[in-house]
Amino acid sequence: MNGKYIYISGPMTGIPEFNHPAFNKVAKILRQEGAIVFNPAEAFEGKKDLPRHEYMRKDIKQLLEAEAIVMIEGWEQSKGARLELEIAKEINIPVYIWGKK
Repeated sequence: MNGKYIYISGPMTGIPEFNHPAFNKVAKILRQEGAIVFNPAEAFEGKKDLPRHEYMRKDIKQLLEAEAIVMIEGWEQSKGARLELEIAKEINIPVYIWGKK
């Protein structure tokens, strides 16, 4: 994924620390591989109390620019992640499931 702009998607709502540790771990590994990463856990200047639609609007804008999307563990239970996956599929963004080859 060297040089590619990668969007990370996964569950946040209802998870301790909004699942930031998992997002940050994946972002670190992808960056070590040379990817440019949009990590939702790093967005919004650390604010965690905005309305859901504000997060989704910014996230989807970033997704539309991505060259690939990486789905992290638990994405299947996340309404937002499932939406991001469907958008990615519709506009032919390659999808990678973290941890699967």
